[in-house]
Amino acid sequence: MADRLPRQLQPSELTRHCSPESFAPTDTGKEEEAILIGQERAVRSVQFGLHVASPGYNIFMAGAPGTGKRTFARTATQDESRDMDTPQDWCYVYNFDDPTSPWALSLPPGQATDFATDMDELIEDARTAIRNEFEGGEFEQRRNELIEDFQKKTSEAVRQLEEEVRENGFALQKGAGGFVPVPLNDAGTPMSNEEYRALSPERRQEIEDAGAELQPLVRRATREIRQLEKEVKSSIRDLERQVGSFAVRPLIEQLQETYSEAHRVCEYLEAVHDDMIDHLDYFKRDEEESSGGQQALFPQQQQDSGAALDRYKVNVLVNNAETEGAPVVEEANPTYYNLFGSVEYKSSMGTLTTDHTLIRSGALQRANGGFLILRIEDVLTSPFSWDTLKRSLKNEAIRIENIGEQYRMVPTTGLNPEPIPLNVKIILIGSPMFHYLLSTYDDDFRKYFKVKADFDVQMERNDHYLKQYAQFISNVAQRDDLLRFNETAIARIVDHSSRLAQDQSKLSARFNEVVEIVYESDAWARTDGADEVSAEHIDKAVQERRYRSNLAEDHIREAIDRDKIMVDTEGSVVGQINGLSVYSMGDYSFARPSRITANVYMGNEGVVNIERQVKMSGSSHSKGVLILSSFLSERFAYDKPLSLSASITFEQSYGMVDGDSASCAELYAIISDLADVPLRQDVAVTGSVNQKGDVQPVGGINEKVEGFYYTCKARGLNGEQGVIIPDKNLDNLMLNDEVIEAAEAGNFHVWVMQDVREGLELLTGMPAGDRTEDRGFPEDSVFGKADRRLRRMAKNLRHFAADEDAEDQEEEEDTSEEDDETSEQ
Repeated sequence: MADRLPRQLQPSELTRHCSPESFAPTDTGKEEEAILIGQERAVRSVQFGLHVASPGYNIFMAGAPGTGKRTFARTATQDESRDMDTPQDWCYVYNFDDPTSPWALSLPPGQATDFATDMDELIEDARTAIRNEFEGGEFEQRRNELIEDFQKKTSEAVRQLEEEVRENGFALQKGAGGFVPVPLNDAGTPMSNEEYRALSPERRQEIEDAGAELQPLVRRATREIRQLEKEVKSSIRDLERQVGSFAVRPLIEQLQETYSEAHRVCEYLEAVHDDMIDHLDYFKRDEEESSGGQQALFPQQQQDSGAALDRYKVNVLVNNAETEGAPVVEEANPTYYNLFGSVEYKSSMGTLTTDHTLIRSGALQRANGGFLILRIEDVLTSPFSWDTLKRSLKNEAIRIENIGEQYRMVPTTGLNPEPIPLNVKIILIGSPMFHYLLSTYDDDFRKYFKVKADFDVQMERNDHYLKQYAQFISNVAQRDDLLRFNETAIARIVDHSSRLAQDQSKLSARFNEVVEIVYESDAWARTDGADEVSAEHIDKAVQERRYRSNLAEDHIREAIDRDKIMVDTEGSVVGQINGLSVYSMGDYSFARPSRITANVYMGNEGVVNIERQVKMSGSSHSKGVLILSSFLSERFAYDKPLSLSASITFEQSYGMVDGDSASCAELYAIISDLADVPLRQDVAVTGSVNQKGDVQPVGGINEKVEGFYYTCKARGLNGEQGVIIPDKNLDNLMLNDEVIEAAEAGNFHVWVMQDVREGLELLTGMPAGDRTEDRGFPEDSVFGKADRRLRRMAKNLRHFAADEDAEDQEEEEDTSEEDDETSEQ
């Protein structure tokens, strides 16, 4: 039988170096193009979403942090917006019919501020024109004519009444309640109280009866006079409105001509004209009186006057005067008010008041007609923002209302601004998990975000992308005024990118991590006084970056060196093997060897995962243990029951254990103890095994190999140490230069295996064993030794079970005889 050993890798297979000769002197390209490296799928999706104008085709950019989502969202929307029409301006104005519902007016781009200025000037011009007209002689003359006519008619009516009253022996006097007939004495003068009381009762009764007969005449005359007063007041009011309109109408018509294309603005200006005519007193009042002259003595009067004139002010909500094309808005803090706007209040005379001038815009109003970029995590964590955003998209309108208005116990009067029509393309940015959760649990999400743009975390490592990578690095250096990166530096960054991607044939698309290395290597080059950044500065940046984060790794290595964490790196031990565990510290990951031990003994419990028994095993690890149990059954229980009990554990493990990458090592430990064959301790193992014995790839392969290397280096390299990894992980190797140099010197080795038997033969130094024709295994193989012990344990277990059955039967017979004797007695 031929040996089935794992293949030892050559040093050249442990990494993939990029040659500096692959790059010509780097040219400066467009930064936007460099950002799109390796994201063709996402680019096509975004471009499609931007071009579709139908409702609901908003975009969700899904991808890991640092893949360029936000930068591309800005550049793509800005490019698209240049060819789009600039949207209209929006402003709020006073609603003269319903002051609680301000009007929303739209104007051509840039005209809202002009309109607000024109309205301010209109107020001042109207004040001047009205005062001039009312202070002119013509108005006073016509007003005096009306008053004189009223006085003449009133005098005539009073004269006729006096004549009629006097004919009946009475005089007419004007009292607080109107005209009163007073009896005359013999001298023809009004009778005094004393004279009246001196009259006989019969005479007083006659006078009272006569006075009662005159009351209808007095009332009729009073009604005529009041009607004359009403008519003259109406005439004066009509005169004032006529004069006021004469003063204001030319000003209004001039503005209507200026904004003739905005029909609703013209309608509003007509309403302004009518309201000004109805409130001429505020314009006739001196400016000093209506603003500051009486403020100290009569603040409320000043406030009322100012509020009346504020109604004509224009509140510019959205001003696109300086916007070229469609607006692109990125809201970094999408709170409810920042997104949808608010209605502010001001304190006045101890109370809170508001009006249309205190309405404030949000990002949605500013982005209307263009694009709005949001981070989904920020939107979801801001109360009410997500639901209100969906409601706005559903209604295709933006409604401004304060949060408190919806949750008051008692309804209060506030502003309810007219909604603004919504036409915006929203780009949400977030992780794929957010897209999955929203698609699953939010029924509205897929209605309003129909386009998904997936951003990959890696790309192919080919000449096309290498050229773009070099161009990207050059762009960053020029944009941020960094030193020039020569060809060796770019080649080393490419190698580091493949290490980030954990793949020799891939490059990382996490450009933020690449840019961080660019910045830090530039800093180290400047520290050295270099004129350009070279490969040594890239290495320095990577090493220092690691040093800043690997404190926990150093403490664990120290514990291993001091034998506080027990790990053997030489010799052979039965039922014990070095597995490899990866630890993630958030921004840094590393691996260390972990001692895995197994004990096999007679029983029927199968393989017992101690971590699982104490609830320290994750689901993936527990699954891996069950799979290796199935492998043992497939391999050794063909013609007999698998009668064994085995316990397996990670020694000195005090946290959660998860993942199936140690299932190969756990299987080797069980077989070693079962066959009583020692395993090499100078070789660590990582890999996942399936039920047929095939070795499957695992993650963190570079950290695992380097972790065991540094442990062996601390104990002393002997030229025999190394790591067995799955063959499927060969293209994931991007080991650091120190490990590669040790491999070139023959001090450290890396093997790859496809089948668990390959690693077993290297660890034990003897054949694993293939099945013979009688379904057994060769006696001198590891599987043969394990099979013989399993057969012995199965036989002993049957004998033990038979003896127990015999003893149980004897006990039953003895019990039966005792029962018979008791019955006879």
